[in-house]
Amino acid sequence: MEFRRVILIILDGVGVGEMPDAGKYGDCGSATFQNTYRANGGLKIKNMLSLGMGRITGIERDYPVEGAFGKSAIASEGKDSTTGHWEIAGVITREPFPTFPDGFPDELISEFERLTCRKVIGNKPASGTEIIKELGEKHLKTGALIVYTSADSVFQIAAHEDVVPVEKLYEYCRIAREICRDDYRVGRVIARPFKGKVGEFYRTERRRDFSVPAPDGIVLDSLIKAGRMVLGVGKVDYIFGGRGFTECVHTKDNNDGMKQILNSMKRLSEGGMIFSNLVDFDMRWGHRNNYEAFGRGLEDFDRFIPTLKDNTVDGDIVIITADHGNDPTTISTDHTREYVPIMIWHRQIEGSVEIGLRHTMADIGQTVADVLGVEKTPDGNSFKEMLI
Repeated sequence: MEFRRVILIILDGVGVGEMPDAGKYGDCGSATFQNTYRANGGLKIKNMLSLGMGRITGIERDYPVEGAFGKSAIASEGKDSTTGHWEIAGVITREPFPTFPDGFPDELISEFERLTCRKVIGNKPASGTEIIKELGEKHLKTGALIVYTSADSVFQIAAHEDVVPVEKLYEYCRIAREICRDDYRVGRVIARPFKGKVGEFYRTERRRDFSVPAPDGIVLDSLIKAGRMVLGVGKVDYIFGGRGFTECVHTKDNNDGMKQILNSMKRLSEGGMIFSNLVDFDMRWGHRNNYEAFGRGLEDFDRFIPTLKDNTVDGDIVIITADHGNDPTTISTDHTREYVPIMIWHRQIEGSVEIGLRHTMADIGQTVADVLGVEKTPDGNSFKEMLI
């Protein structure tokens, strides 16, 4: 059969079990989906099970499947969103972005202070919600910017919206993006605006990521070069440095993201692709170790699946995957080095199709290129023939 449109959905942080090298990253025992399922005493996820999630994870393994399913290793070095998305788009990152477990070098911070005319406080690895509790009051009094990092290659800047207007915060992030290139090679600069009074601070939805430019060869570039429509939903255009999208709609939360996926499906032309990210699993629940909300989010997505299917047409192919893990049941609040699920459905598929263990998520990007008939990606092997 001929596929005409691709709907790709990334469940941000929904990993399915530790990879063999998880110990190198301090992630032994991580299994985001399985551990969340068990911690909640089970979940109502019959639609995900029908797409193969039970077979992938070993949970309710005998549930009948109608679709193609498997899982993939992450071939890139690291466990961050940038390298994960790039790999899904067909390019493996072989040299990891550096991390800063002791904070950023003094000379980098000094240059940032000079260019922004603001002092910096923090400059250490921290949970985003915890550091605004710790330093938010000092920030309000002094106007100093809260700079922090994590286990990923990120330069994060937190500021209260009443102290630093959001557009000004974005300007500071662009400055940081410029000076965090070259020797430092920081993967992402992230704006983290927050509001509220002392003791009641909360982060707002106006987060913005400023990534290093995406590498050449991503499938998005091939689609744009071929004159195809590429619609982004969520933070994806930030991750690719604004490249490879006809347009992108940013979302408030997962529920808004699911609505925008449906809206985009109504507009997507033949030969095009929707590249979407549902970020709450990672940003709101994984990083905050909130397994109850994570579980409810999985159930919400499960209820969305029948509507998603109903809105497809002949020639559409739906691919659901993740970019890394973020196990909310562990002590860590960072990403986890895990396999990711691959679940695929289209109207003509019959029964269950096992695509097995893929050695790189780049197989997804290569398959998209194959399905839509555009230039191949540098990495990955297509599994299109298994889906027909």
